[in-house]
Amino acid sequence: MSANVLIRRGRLIDPRNRVNGVRDVLIRDGKVAEVSERPLPAPGPGGEWTPIDASGLWVLPGFIDLHVHLREPGEEGKETVLTGSRAAVAGGFTGVVAMPNTRPPNDSPLVTRFVLDRAREAGLCRVYPAGTISKGLEGKELSEMGLLVEAGCVCFTDDGRPVMSAGLMRRALQYSSRFEVPVSVHAEDLTLSASGCATEGERATRLGLGPIPASAEAAMVARDLVLAEEVGTRLHVAHVSCEASVRLIREAKRRGVRVTAEATPHHLTLTDEAIDGYDTHAKMSPPLRSERDVQAVRQGLADGTIDAVATDHAPHGILDKQCEFDRAANGVVGLETALPLALALVRAGVLTPERLAAVLSFGPAEAFRLPGGHLGVGAPGDVSLVDPEAEWRVDPGRFLSKGRNTPIEGRVVKGRVERTLVGGRVVYEAGAIR
Repeated sequence: MSANVLIRRGRLIDPRNRVNGVRDVLIRDGKVAEVSERPLPAPGPGGEWTPIDASGLWVLPGFIDLHVHLREPGEEGKETVLTGSRAAVAGGFTGVVAMPNTRPPNDSPLVTRFVLDRAREAGLCRVYPAGTISKGLEGKELSEMGLLVEAGCVCFTDDGRPVMSAGLMRRALQYSSRFEVPVSVHAEDLTLSASGCATEGERATRLGLGPIPASAEAAMVARDLVLAEEVGTRLHVAHVSCEASVRLIREAKRRGVRVTAEATPHHLTLTDEAIDGYDTHAKMSPPLRSERDVQAVRQGLADGTIDAVATDHAPHGILDKQCEFDRAANGVVGLETALPLALALVRAGVLTPERLAAVLSFGPAEAFRLPGGHLGVGAPGDVSLVDPEAEWRVDPGRFLSKGRNTPIEGRVVKGRVERTLVGGRVVYEAGAIR
């Protein structure tokens, strides 16, 4: 498929370039060559061109997901770089950051290069590896950060495991500042979350589930903000889920702390009510919270406290979820359902269409300094074409991900990705990989 495309008469929403209106977008050799309010003529001879009629569609900068578990190497039965990339482009994501808690973990350039090689073989979305903060994810000794950056890592994280040692976290922030690469933190104080599996409150008590207080997250957010402020380096807070964390991040940003944050579609749309009936598909870390927390996270996304929507896409096998609630694996899949859940926030008046585009594209790109995030001249030709009114029923059996673990199975949602372009090449169209 050609990397030369003329997208005609779609509603271009590009918050970085302050565009929201009908435009033609010309992509030449994989990059945006021209954006015009007036219809552009068909390109002349001398190359292969793909015309796309985007009438009635939103033309958005390709989505970037800062938090995806591709499971490869080591757990290919749950997901691979290829199947995860297919799910990504089906959801409109043209770039994903691959978490390092694989088997073995990505704490060496060898694993980083392996992931990049698999991404090149897949030839779909852009895959950006994340390196571990600590060797072996053990929280004891720093990984070789310089070598990981050199190999292609774009951030450091021990995602899935908090760094309990404040001293190690401080050293990680100090070393990462040399490379201007953010440290992304899984904020959880294990002495507070202990063996809990549901957010503290009436529901956890009634179901007999071990409670996890919001302070388990907020206490670690506070600690890491203090360290980042002292060191003066970049901190990213993953999967923000509670009101106290939003407040702490907002206040830190006002003081000039170099912090960014993300929220997941599930923490923006579901409360702990979803675990009724011991539904293990609603078991995640951090756990689903109260309605008050959900409203606070939504407000944080709307006012810029939270910079990005990130799915924390975490595919699991059937047996990982078909067991007792407290023994079930944490996590849900999210790449293929993120768009309609985020669009629901627009219809609810929480986000504007411009803010929606920002938190799916420009915000993530800025947070990790990744290519894309906008469709100005010279930008990568990474585009998501969206029908905001298309209704469909969530059927995990039709996911392109290997994962089927979603708490919204059967829900009728509105908003569908019609085409995804990466570098001007159509990689997904009308429900199929190209």
